[in-house]
Amino acid sequence: MFKDFRKLSFDWVPKELKHREAQMKRLMTLFRPVVDSNVSQNVSIKGAVGTGKTHLSKLFSANFEKLAQEKGKYVEHVLVNCRQYYSEDMVLLKVLSKFQPHFPDRGFSVPEKTEILRKELNKTKCHLLVILDEADVLLKRSGSDLVYTFTRFDEEVPGTKASLSLILISQQDVFRLMDSASVSTFKRTNVITLDKYGRDELKDIITDRVDLAFHPGTVQEDSTDLIADIASEGGDARFAIELLANAGMLTDEQGTEEVTPEHVRFAKAETFRTITEEKLAELDKSKKMTLLAIARKVKKSAYINTGEAENSYAVVCEEFGEKQRGHTQFWKYIKDLDALGFIDTKISGEGVVGKTTLISLSEIPAGQLEEILAKEIGGSE
Repeated sequence: MFKDFRKLSFDWVPKELKHREAQMKRLMTLFRPVVDSNVSQNVSIKGAVGTGKTHLSKLFSANFEKLAQEKGKYVEHVLVNCRQYYSEDMVLLKVLSKFQPHFPDRGFSVPEKTEILRKELNKTKCHLLVILDEADVLLKRSGSDLVYTFTRFDEEVPGTKASLSLILISQQDVFRLMDSASVSTFKRTNVITLDKYGRDELKDIITDRVDLAFHPGTVQEDSTDLIADIASEGGDARFAIELLANAGMLTDEQGTEEVTPEHVRFAKAETFRTITEEKLAELDKSKKMTLLAIARKVKKSAYINTGEAENSYAVVCEEFGEKQRGHTQFWKYIKDLDALGFIDTKISGEGVVGKTTLISLSEIPAGQLEEILAKEIGGSE
């Protein structure tokens, strides 16, 4: 199934970030004076989980180091995850380990470590780009003194060349967590905001990862469509990639040849079990039969239309000896199940003649849902 599972790792950074080209260009523009005019720069990157903040900063840093090298300048970067290194002392220790891997973790104060870093950068003629990921954690726990020190790093010794720039990454506005002196060291225009990915953008990202990580022809397009639809609710590319990886591993475990929409549903169920047997038990018999009809029909595809669902509903009614409700009442069942989160509906797009409502399951595998409902409906008779 997989030709390179590493391409589905959260740590792997692609050579290009789809739909983040404008932000990459903006970063390059903001930091260009570092190599052209020997000045420092401070930037904040803000965005929700899974919007590409960390990957953007990593890819930018690698590209910027190459640009600097072409211009005869020495630039390095160090990324500090502030959930792991949440105090000033820990952050400085992580930064210093870039140059002195065995630097002792005890025996030096924060000012002493700062001065050692200054001397190290002066000795190596390096301009260091410090990236504080999840910066809000550091700011909440330790305040903004270290951020202020970094942003005024070269002003401490008049006449020295610019040696340190700063990127703060956070899900929220970090300026609200900083004192006025620290905020004043940032330009308000030096804030890059990453919006949540849209459905089509997620589809592009997933399609890319399929090409990189899977053998050709092993992932159905319906499956990538379903992953994009599921992940688009939160606009989270990390979640989309996790679904793809888990669906692929499940396919391998079962020894089947293709990742199907049903594998995606199982992967989703493993991650978020939002529909439980208790919730299903709260539905009345008519809605259970409608949901069973949909589950049976959708097992072999990502989506079915309302006509297919209604035909399947007629078969279920006959099977359990129940009177089939009319179209209007059936449509009401569909809307109720959608509102309750048991199914997803959307209007058909390109490639479908006319406009029709498409129905899918995203919260629970169709086979598992069918088994539960058939047992409950049969037991209620």
